[in-house]
Amino acid sequence: MLIRRSAALLDALANVAPGQPLREGLDRILQASMGALIVVGDGPEVLSICSGGFLMDAEFTPQRLSELAKMDGAIILAKDASRIARANVHLVPNPNVPTSETGTRHRTAERVARSIDVPVISVSEELSLIAVYRSDMKHVLEPIPRLLARANQGLQTLERYKARLDTVSGALSALEVEDLVTLRDVVTVLQRAEMVRRIAEELEGYIVELGVDGRLVLLQLEELMGGVEDDRRLVIKDYMRDQPSWRLDQAMEALSSLTTEDLLDLKTVAAVLHLPTDVSEIDASVQPRGYRLLSKVPRLPEAVIERIVNRFGNLQKILRATTHDLDDVEGVGDARARAIKDGLARLAETSILDRYS
Repeated sequence: MLIRRSAALLDALANVAPGQPLREGLDRILQASMGALIVVGDGPEVLSICSGGFLMDAEFTPQRLSELAKMDGAIILAKDASRIARANVHLVPNPNVPTSETGTRHRTAERVARSIDVPVISVSEELSLIAVYRSDMKHVLEPIPRLLARANQGLQTLERYKARLDTVSGALSALEVEDLVTLRDVVTVLQRAEMVRRIAEELEGYIVELGVDGRLVLLQLEELMGGVEDDRRLVIKDYMRDQPSWRLDQAMEALSSLTTEDLLDLKTVAAVLHLPTDVSEIDASVQPRGYRLLSKVPRLPEAVIERIVNRFGNLQKILRATTHDLDDVEGVGDARARAIKDGLARLAETSILDRYS
């Protein structure tokens, strides 16, 4: 099951990732077998639930944080965790805010996070764990070796799914050249691309949490994901029904919002994206406009691609166009027209050879 983290929670996890001063301070608290309650934010809404304590307004250091944790009260940090604003504070959140926690410190942390849009960190001395709360979400920080193991497992899964995506994407290119594309072929590519994107999204969460320890994972992820998002966008742009009320960004958002169960249903994917033809005819023939294959021609600007598609209408007409026909399009010119013809011819030959080899 994929783990979907909100952007707000990822921001909070980035502050407590290895390599950050705040994480070093939290580790010091754990090593000393102490507990702590830390609010990252000192705005008026935070100060309105603070009682007692004393004003610090001192530069943040891991050593200061661990020393202040020896006191029972909460510690209030600046929004960017660069300064310690207050210490030994008693937090008084709304007692009517629901909480699933049992310990006093954790109950307070959850109530504060649900009441105010700030990260709240609870360090448990008994369980030796660090929990980060943001809005309605709670995330327990895991040991780095365990996170790395999960990230590496995720990379292996991503490699397998990316290989399958490359296979169906290559097959789609060959079918486009031969004018044999069906709705099933298009939706299969989009389905695979969205699966790959979701696995990558989960890996990005691990990378944020790993901090400096996630650099190698990040490099592998970037290599695997090169071009995937562009291909996903261009496939939708090639086939989506042309309607004023339905834009490309809406179609991409609709694909991202599908549940895992709906994503596995080809007809549901086709219906949500407003793809052409009756979605009950999943094997009906469809024609691409040509955006995706034209984007594979080297040094061909997107604006020129748009004008070529607008001029010819679909890929088959573009493939049949002469260099003189292409030269008539604004921004193409004779040299670029020959480059487009040669590029498309090579792509067509390569795609068909790959399909039938």
